[in-house]
Amino acid sequence: MAELATVFRALSDPNRLAIYRLIRGRDDASVAELERSISALAREFDLSLSTVSHHVKELRQAGLIRCVKRGQTVYCEPDPEALAAIDRFVGEGRT
Repeated sequence: MAELATVFRALSDPNRLAIYRLIRGRDDASVAELERSISALAREFDLSLSTVSHHVKELRQAGLIRCVKRGQTVYCEPDPEALAAIDRFVGEGRT
C-alpha cells in the first residue's frame, strides 16, 4: 500500500500528471510511439528542460516510468507493473 501512496503522491502534481499521460501515450500505440525523450517532453510544455527532468525523476522514483539513456538522450516509457498495480487498486472498488 505504501508503494501506491508514493505513486499517487507523484501523480498529484498537475505537471507530472500531464507528463505521465504523455509518456503513457495511447493504449493502441506501438512501443516505438510510446517512447519519449526528456527533451521531446519539454517541448510539449511551457516548462524548462531542468523542470521536466525533475518531474521525470519523481515519476521514475515512484516506479511509474523507466528511463533508458542512449548516447546523450534519455528516453522514458511507462512501467507496465505500475499500470497494473493502479488498475488493481481502482478495480477493488468496483462491484
